[in-house]
Amino acid sequence: MKKVLTFNGSPRKTGNTTALLKQFLRGVEEGSVIIKEIDPYEINLQYCRGCLRCNLLKRCSVQTDDWTGISREILESDILVFATPVYFRHVTAPLKKIIDRFRSFVHVQITETGLIHTPWEKWNKDFVLLLTMGSSDKSEADGIIDLFRFMTGMLGDNNHLHVITATRLAVTRQVERTREELQKLYPRLMLPEELAEKDAEQNRIWLEACYRLGKELAKRS
Repeated sequence: MKKVLTFNGSPRKTGNTTALLKQFLRGVEEGSVIIKEIDPYEINLQYCRGCLRCNLLKRCSVQTDDWTGISREILESDILVFATPVYFRHVTAPLKKIIDRFRSFVHVQITETGLIHTPWEKWNKDFVLLLTMGSSDKSEADGIIDLFRFMTGMLGDNNHLHVITATRLAVTRQVERTREELQKLYPRLMLPEELAEKDAEQNRIWLEACYRLGKELAKRS
């Protein structure tokens, strides 16, 4: 039975990011899975200190927070889901705190030309990145995607990254609104009303893509 672990980096639990995540989970629930959801805003987690002691301990040296349990959940999961709005071209701060602690999963060697990252064990996982943003320009998320490409590749050649990026979502629940609702909303956002029909269809496509991705990954052997 596959295990799915989710991190919802949105502070709005009825927002667009959560809507995408719910559709993904609706898809995985059609398979034989165990789902564990971790709220980055609710856990007790300290910042990575950059102490490098994990190079010797093969685990994080910070033992006074929830990371021991969280890291165990990460290692035991087959599918890791990171859902977040794009804030200033990056993930939200509570989610970034979790990502920084991934440092403890690898040995880092300094060389004359850069760093060599060697995981303590090779992973074979699906990473899912669900992104929402107010901008109409998908390139606003390029930095986040590049980071996750690095992470998945560094942690093992058999990892796979799946990305869904939803744009022009500035208002809570916007991705779930009808064409008529968007037509009323867009003047307040100083957007042309004629975009409403196209955007309503695109929003539907993103939600459907999340559902289908979840369903596919849950049933993949």
